[in-house]
Amino acid sequence: MINITNDVSVIGGGPAGLAAGISAREYGAKKVIIIDRNNWIGGILPQCIHDGFGIEEMGISLTGPEYIDKYVEKAKNLGITIMEETMVLNINKKLEILSASKEDLFKIKSKSIILAMGCREKTRGNLMIPGDRPSGIYTAGLAQTLINLYNIMPGKNIVILGSGDVGLIMARRLKLEGAKILGVIEILPYPNGLPRNIVQCLRDYDIPLFLNHTITSIEGQDRLTKVIISKVDKNKKPIHGTEKIIKCDTLLLSVGLIPENEISKNAGIKINASTGGPIVNQDYRTTINGVYACGNCLQVYDTVDMLSIHAKIAGKQSAKNALKGKNHNNYTEKNITVKPGNGIKYIIPQIISKTGIIDFSFRLEKPNMFSKISFELNKNEIFRGNLKYSNSTGIINMKVKIPNYSPKSILEAILNE
Repeated sequence: MINITNDVSVIGGGPAGLAAGISAREYGAKKVIIIDRNNWIGGILPQCIHDGFGIEEMGISLTGPEYIDKYVEKAKNLGITIMEETMVLNINKKLEILSASKEDLFKIKSKSIILAMGCREKTRGNLMIPGDRPSGIYTAGLAQTLINLYNIMPGKNIVILGSGDVGLIMARRLKLEGAKILGVIEILPYPNGLPRNIVQCLRDYDIPLFLNHTITSIEGQDRLTKVIISKVDKNKKPIHGTEKIIKCDTLLLSVGLIPENEISKNAGIKINASTGGPIVNQDYRTTINGVYACGNCLQVYDTVDMLSIHAKIAGKQSAKNALKGKNHNNYTEKNITVKPGNGIKYIIPQIISKTGIIDFSFRLEKPNMFSKISFELNKNEIFRGNLKYSNSTGIINMKVKIPNYSPKSILEAILNE
């Protein structure tokens, strides 16, 4: 076993891990290691050949590979160590990381650890769709890998279940490659993807969107031959008599992402039920001091730009922690507990340990035009503002000034319709 002493160790070499690692190095951490289980760096971005990355963060529109190349080059120029094909097996409260490559075992003793493991796609097994088990059923991300990296068309007559952004982007991509996109099926009464993707990927290409519908059966022997879709009621239950057959040879699933947090759970880090990611404070510190979380393992982001911007904060705070030589701002009863109120699906951070301006990110339970939001500290309103983008369920970012507070205070974010 090889023993390594390090300032900041980042688990995950996707855009969040790279952004956090670079930020930690820029804010004074002398030794930064990024660990990734793949034989490449960049997470999913090397297969995202469409543009649109970097608009918010850099002011330019880049493809996924272009965006990630800028980060990889910067990481190398800063002297950050990148360990590819290395699997993290365990972390503990002593901030020790046990990892393994093909050749060696490593024990990495760190002053700070950043969790940036990303997320994974939900599969048919997660959805429990009844019917046969033919070939021709893919997650949208796998279809993206096949066509963009290996030049393999997954099918010709395609149905997409779910209106997540990857599915919308693949609808356009496959249409451009000559496939027939028979429809995007969405169980909710509104699309789940970003408004710009609804317009650019569906409307601009005349791809039908079936809202309030779901797939109730999959049929086919060796290869998928058809799916049966049905309308759903307000409880998302199929309505008998509304069935419709769509003949197809391929089904893509774009039905949500699951934050990767097996390592977090095994370490004893508390997980938020709504986000699926670690509970964090305003510095992105988890419930284990010295361990930070960012990227899609914290919450599933809408854009890589916002993910990277938030990851840089985690990197900055992890460097500060490493330079102090001891963990600071321990969680105590003096902290504020942050809760989502009426109309709010979830909110980050879930804990606040200081006064002043705090950056919050949250999602609404459903799109809501012309809404206002208020923040109440112990039932006393401290902020009220308008929501600019409440016509979607995308992440909303907002700054709120937190005044002096008493121990065991509760801050609640409430949607005012």
